[in-house]
Amino acid sequence: MGRTFHSLADPEFNRLFSDFRYTAYRLESLQRYGVYYEEREFTLFMEGQERGEFPGIADWIDGTVRPAVRAGKRLHRVHVVEEPLSDYVRFECAWSYEHTVDAGEDVRIAAVGAGEWPEELPHYDYWLFDSRLLVTMRYQDDGAFAVAEIVDDPEQIVVANYWRDAAVARSVPYREFAARYGGQFSPGRG
Repeated sequence: MGRTFHSLADPEFNRLFSDFRYTAYRLESLQRYGVYYEEREFTLFMEGQERGEFPGIADWIDGTVRPAVRAGKRLHRVHVVEEPLSDYVRFECAWSYEHTVDAGEDVRIAAVGAGEWPEELPHYDYWLFDSRLLVTMRYQDDGAFAVAEIVDDPEQIVVANYWRDAAVARSVPYREFAARYGGQFSPGRG
């Protein structure tokens, strides 16, 4: 294994998102993330308030998505979501994905029934940069970020590429998924 990152604010970790040449892919597996830059906004969403300024997502869009898209790079992700949707996934759809997709990120959703995790996919998150740099993302049980680690084992990198292809094949574009749910992404308890 390679370098580890214990903070999402680590400058070296964040350089991965500007230094990739062609593609940055993310597999998301959790139904709830407890990251510091979303805490306030998630609380507002659950209180039924409409989306206002969202600095964490604005930073992602302005600092990562738009510069990558302008440079001809591709940012894409698949989130495996369990139905019925958790409050957090509703929040993520309405307050994050709606805006990152508009900025050029290719977000896809693989919806599954509760407890029906796809056999061909891992049950953890990772980033794959240019199909050759694998970074596993580990979270605590409450969704709080724990550690990211660069994986330098070529066999694991090949497997992560397989997982990416399998996840993309079983997913639909975010807008198609959102159309199925209509107004169910509204703020407040689901």
